[in-house]
Amino acid sequence: MSVESAGVVLPVESAEAVLPSRQELDEAEVLDRRESASGEVVLRRRGEHCEVIVNGCFLMDTVDGRSERLLVAAALDGLAAVERPSVLIGGLGVGFSLAHAAAEPRWARIAVVEREAAIIDWHRTGPLGAFSAGALDDPRVEVLHTDLVAHLAQEGERYDALCLDIDNGPDWTVGAENDRLYGPTGLANAAARLNSGGMLAVWGAQPSAAFEGALRAAGFTGVRTEEVPVGRGVPDVVHLARRA
Repeated sequence: MSVESAGVVLPVESAEAVLPSRQELDEAEVLDRRESASGEVVLRRRGEHCEVIVNGCFLMDTVDGRSERLLVAAALDGLAAVERPSVLIGGLGVGFSLAHAAAEPRWARIAVVEREAAIIDWHRTGPLGAFSAGALDDPRVEVLHTDLVAHLAQEGERYDALCLDIDNGPDWTVGAENDRLYGPTGLANAAARLNSGGMLAVWGAQPSAAFEGALRAAGFTGVRTEEVPVGRGVPDVVHLARRA
């Protein structure tokens, strides 16, 4: 048996790769729509999940948080010598990384930078609160309403880990201004906000040998990438590196 897609006949075992999922068939319900300095930010519900759309481009959803949790877990694994480390999470997003950090008692301090006031509101009083699981009320957590690139460029507190999940990662940004985070200046600023031996973890929507090279060129050591297979397409990844 076969199915036809775009004029190409595929064997039945390939059908799952081209047929829409139940999630895709569900009609999206707009829950809120805000205007910000970045443009239009929309929260939608599709089935039992939520998704965030920025300027008409899909940015994130609550379907699968494995790679966002790995972002925090892998950074902590690299800090075995630090009894009570601190972490800065770049991007509150749908809350998977923050919730995972808050569930780990080893973290002494958890700072979260989020530039979209709407996303913070949707966690405090809206549907995304179910996914951050009350983490914003944890006394170790501080939410900083600011732009991450600008925040890292300032002199300030140093952390044992930076866990950055901004846009779609180094090679696929929706907002051109986010490119600065992944370039030489952005990586130098990140290193300056890490304690010696601190861990940098960066989420990406696809593997990137070029970004691994950029991390090494910026002076980071122990550069490696962990992959998280997804149902379709290339895997999500977490890039890991240590400040010397």
